[in-house]
Amino acid sequence: MNQINSETFITDNFLLNSKEAIILYHDYAKNMPIIDYHNHLSPRQIAEDLPIENITDVWLNDDHYKWRAMRANGVEEKYITGGASKEEKFNKWAETVPYTLRNPLFHWTQLELKRYFNIDDILQPSTAATIYGKVNGVLENKTPTKLLEQMNVKVACTTDDPADDLKHHQTIAKKNTFTKVLPTFRPDSLLLIESVTFISYLEKIEACVGFSIKNLEDLLDAIQSRVDYFNEHGCRLSDYGLEQIFAYNFTEEEANVVLKKRLNGDEITKHEANIYASCILYKLCKMYHSKGWVQQFHLGALRNNNSRLLKEVGKDVGCDSIGDFSQAESMSKLFNLLDSEKCLSKTITYNLNPSQNEVFATMMGNYSEAGIPGKMQWGSGWWFLDQKDGMEKQINTLSNMGLLSRFIGMLTDSRSFLSFPRHEYFRRILCNLMAEDINKGLVPNDIPFTGKMIQDICYYNAVNYFNFK
Repeated sequence: MNQINSETFITDNFLLNSKEAIILYHDYAKNMPIIDYHNHLSPRQIAEDLPIENITDVWLNDDHYKWRAMRANGVEEKYITGGASKEEKFNKWAETVPYTLRNPLFHWTQLELKRYFNIDDILQPSTAATIYGKVNGVLENKTPTKLLEQMNVKVACTTDDPADDLKHHQTIAKKNTFTKVLPTFRPDSLLLIESVTFISYLEKIEACVGFSIKNLEDLLDAIQSRVDYFNEHGCRLSDYGLEQIFAYNFTEEEANVVLKKRLNGDEITKHEANIYASCILYKLCKMYHSKGWVQQFHLGALRNNNSRLLKEVGKDVGCDSIGDFSQAESMSKLFNLLDSEKCLSKTITYNLNPSQNEVFATMMGNYSEAGIPGKMQWGSGWWFLDQKDGMEKQINTLSNMGLLSRFIGMLTDSRSFLSFPRHEYFRRILCNLMAEDINKGLVPNDIPFTGKMIQDICYYNAVNYFNFK
């Protein structure tokens, strides 16, 4: 591909197509702090807070979005997850970037270069060496906490296993950093009883709680102990990454039988596994409600489609895709059961299949509670929908089916400390959409009112929703 010739691409008015959009973004959205209530940042790296040695470490390692694009561009695996040098991997990404035109990775790459390193040049082979040297020079003086502060991140909620001792979160809390870093309870491994690692995982939980798990009562006591522990260390959110919500009819006696069969090494059927998982999920949801936590459901990913790469490289390497799982009935069944018992927590759902936008948006409008505006949230565009078209469709569908004004906004869902310009990306898109409505006469031309609504979506709604201390 020929070189991309361009003057400054990320201008002050990037994605802002009218004077109203420019005013809404620069006067109202731009300087709002960030609450990043769901990400996969490393608490260890934040706690250690060491200078970042190389751009490849912080930008390419663990970024399955970029890995997927590089594979699609024919890049050999050694330059993606293999043993090539850091500079070689960076150069292969630089070769790929021009081919990402119209993919959100092109926008994200240039936004990140601009915001963290003040680089206007388009990353491509002709600029790779200069950019590589410049960003590494800047990173010599940057640590994870400095990068978070630079982006005005007030709260960052990591994603943590129930067996985690949270020692890194404790270290961070003692440092009193600009960014409050809180854990999130992610108990998927407790639900997936068919997994080959299930028994060894329960052994980890046993080591945490100090007693054996021999039946359902023991397991629920252990889970409660871990929920209590997380709560004591600042956790206010849970999360799941599931194909579908488990909502089969169950009794505790049935679930106990299934668990004991699995502990004894006996085979269990898919139906039995669903009975067990439905019981555990229900019990977890009730525990969250008693603590006042928010629960999140990321639903619909078909994971690990490439068995060869799964064997050679592992999970979460860019071989997941959108699934076509049914969602409405199981969501309705679980949420209705919890609501009827007055123990339905604040809930955020995220769909990966865009054909289900209206399904999710309307489902969340079925349950409400006086005094809690926006209790049930349909979350921002997730994963493959985390791009301009996906965000616009999510915003428009939420506007049509619910209350956009009560939306709690954007999150990164990222493992990278350089991903926070995604909040800026979302804010620019939001401001441009609202300005389009003003110019079409679809909403009143009241910039202060619309600007305040935008500030709520960008920051204040999340402040009120999560009530972090």
